[in-house]
Amino acid sequence: MFERFTKDARAVVTGAAEHAEGAGAGTVDAGHLLLALLDRQGSRASFALAALGLAEGRESVREALGEARRRAGLSQAETEALAGLGIDVAEIVARVEEVHGVGAMSGNRKGKGWWSGHTPFGREAKDTLVSSLRIALAHRDRHIGDEHILLALTARPGVAAEVLADHGVTNASLTRVLYGEDEAKAG
Repeated sequence: MFERFTKDARAVVTGAAEHAEGAGAGTVDAGHLLLALLDRQGSRASFALAALGLAEGRESVREALGEARRRAGLSQAETEALAGLGIDVAEIVARVEEVHGVGAMSGNRKGKGWWSGHTPFGREAKDTLVSSLRIALAHRDRHIGDEHILLALTARPGVAAEVLADHGVTNASLTRVLYGEDEAKAG
């Protein structure tokens, strides 16, 4: 499948792996794909994000992803659902960090003596990349671009989609910017 990726999409995939390795994460996740997309300049995805006003909010997105990582990758919606069951995620995070240090629930493996090979892609990231292929095919695009990865992130439930939506980037708004009004209504 990787041969169908454009240069920009390949840069996102390798950038996501670099973000995961830099953070000491056990696997590459959708948040790492989003961070790599935020790093891009001069690509379709970067222009779409700028058109939707995210150029100024990039740091806020990074912070929101970091907070989700501290919550072991739980989205706000999942945190609220657990609160409805009487489970206080913030209290759990505070207690774990009190004993094991800040970021203990993030899956950080820095300095833990783990094998230091390439960081594998987790299920969430793999599913996002497969979804990007389906999105490209649905739009009759011959290659998978970084814009398809971004669309896939907004189409799948999870932290990345939630953070993007909180910043005004939804699947519908993104489709409208990338493909026009008619595509957004059809999608």
